[in-house]
Amino acid sequence: MAATRLLSDAEVEKIPALKAVFDDIRATRKSDFVNNFWRGLANDPALLKRTWEQVKVVMATESAIDPLTKEMIYIAVSTANGCSYCVHSHTAAARAKGMTDAQHGELVSIIGLAGQTNHLVTMVPVDPEFEVK
Repeated sequence: MAATRLLSDAEVEKIPALKAVFDDIRATRKSDFVNNFWRGLANDPALLKRTWEQVKVVMATESAIDPLTKEMIYIAVSTANGCSYCVHSHTAAARAKGMTDAQHGELVSIIGLAGQTNHLVTMVPVDPEFEVK
């Protein structure tokens, strides 16, 4: 059972502020699909708009980091934060952007290794050479 009510397209269509964001999500992603994350946030139109604007700027705007790498970073952070929804959503997005099975396997290995070594090094002092000067 969901903890948040998900708004339907019919409900969204009745509220211009929600419709505008959903239309922009569809246009930006070039898809009619709007996932449950956005449907849940639609309960608070200001939160929906603010969150979409941030996601659009970081994830859907051309930048120094290519779109596939952004998705793979998102998968790693979501794994570290324990967000199964985000892991699934961004894995699907990464696959849509060309992530291969080999890349996914390597990503999982890196995430696992980072988690292990992060725990092992928690009591080791940082080398002075690694400090920003």
